Formats: sequence, structure tokens, C-alpha cells
Amino acid sequence: MQNIELDTLNISVLKALDFLRQTKLVKLKIKKYGFPIVIGSGNAYNAGQVIFATQKAIFANESNALEILKRYHELIKNRNISHAVIISASGEKDSVWEIKAAEKAGLKTVLLSCSPKSSAAKIADETIIFPKLSEPYTYNVSTYLSMIAAASQENLTLIEQYILKLKIPKKFQSYESYSFILPDKYAAIGPMIEIKKSELFGPNLSLRAFTYGDARHAKFVVREKSELVISLGENKYFGEPTSRWEIKEKKLLGPAFVMALSYFLIGLIQASKTDYFAKNIRDFCTDYGYKAYPGAKPFSVIVPGNE
Repeated sequence: MQNIELDTLNISVLKALDFLRQTKLVKLKIKKYGFPIVIGSGNAYNAGQVIFATQKAIFANESNALEILKRYHELIKNRNISHAVIISASGEKDSVWEIKAAEKAGLKTVLLSCSPKSSAAKIADETIIFPKLSEPYTYNVSTYLSMIAAASQENLTLIEQYILKLKIPKKFQSYESYSFILPDKYAAIGPMIEIKKSELFGPNLSLRAFTYGDARHAKFVVREKSELVISLGENKYFGEPTSRWEIKEKKLLGPAFVMALSYFLIGLIQASKTDYFAKNIRDFCTDYGYKAYPGAKPFSVIVPGNE
């Protein structure tokens, strides 16, 4: 294992915001798909929950998509469900068979992707393409941020300005573990944070995320001064009182803001610790990671953008 020079996640967030705020994003009109089945793998599943948070939808991932299609066969047959929305930044891997399975089940397929020439784009009934930057494999900052912002229509310029002016606690880098407390409305972003923990730190650092509602359920039985609890809003109860950071911004609160801010802070943690990601990502992409996908070829450490 050897470190390679890569942007930490906070730098990728700033680059993505700067790029996307200058890009005219499509306005993603999700209501026209009625009551869809939304399918995504990994963080695409969570992004789908964020995007479709304001309307009825059924969510599936690579593990249960076939079962979901079977379970709702009667609703599909009766046209109560007419569309499957498949979310995949690359338009490859699981998204290809997911589209085929949805079409076989009798659904119109809509692909949300950043790759217009992908295998999935060639077979979907409708493809909506979003802009992306070149980023390290697994980061997917500009990809899902562009989709979420296209749905929420938040002001990315104001989000970028807020993050650049954010006052970071002086002892931020010295903490040994971190937790995020999110408003209940943004529950789907919690798993996105947890995924970044696995990708960037693996078993080497504790990084947790809960909603306010979930945090009440014994998540902080053990309280340590070495854990910084970062809350979007007031925090009266969770973590050691001397190790709490309340971010009380209300005007900008929205899914794109919550994703960008949390990813930015995770990147600051990454930059302040051993960069486990940079030490391992090349071997993951070229040796052991891609082999879990049948027929897959080695991955690129830097995923090219379409900017």
C-alpha cells in the first residue's frame, strides 16, 4: 500500500459547489413519475430517498430489487405503478440489470446518471444526465449533489459561501471520534455519512450519524470527551456537554446543504488524520475491489467527469 495524491473530501466538496453553481442544472420534476419504484445501489439508494422525500415512492436496492418488483406485481399490472427510476452515477454495474428487470416487470424506466454513453443509458426508456467533475473513486460528490440540487433547487452559491466562512472549533482536529446529529427530515443523509465513514476510515475511526429522533434511543449511553458531536440545530442532550458543536443555520437548511456541509466536515476529519483512503484506494480499484462484481474490469482511481 502506498499513498497517492488525492483531494480530500472537503476539497472535492468545494470544487463541486464551485462547478455546479456555475452550471445550469435541469429542474428535476419527479412528480411526473407518479408512484415510482426508485432503485439505487450504495449511496445512490440514499440519494434516491433524499430526492423523492417529498412524494410517495417505493425504494429498492441491488439486494432486494427483484423481490420488490415481484412483491408489487399487481400494482404494476394495474398501472398503479408505471415507472422505475434507476439512479446510477456511472450507469454501469448493477444499474444495467436493474433496468432490464424493471422493464421485464412492465415498467417504464428512467435513468438518473452522469454518464450519457453508459450501458444503462443505452437501454433505459428515458435518461436524464447530470454534470459531474473528475473525482476519486467512491467520492461521488458532484454526481449526487447535482441530482439532489436539481430536485431541491437550492442556491449553491449561498451554500458555498456559508461553508467558506464556517468557523471550525479550535480543537476540531484533536478529537478521536465524531458524530453527526441531523434533523429528522434529512434522515436519508445519515446513511450517506456512514458510507463515507466506511470508505475513508474503515475500522480505524468512529464516525456516526443519527437523526434527533434516533439519537434518543440509547445512542449516547457512553459519552466521551474525545467524541465531537456535531448537530445541525440545538443539542441539549447528546454527547459530553464540552464536546458539542451546534450549527444553527436555518435559512439554508435543505438536503443539498446538509449533504455538502456534512461531507465538507468529513473531509476536514480526513485531512487531519492518517489518510487511510489514499493508502488503500489504488489496491481496491486494481486488485481486490472490482472482483466482487461479476465480469467487472479494474476501476479507475480517478473517475473522469463530464465537465
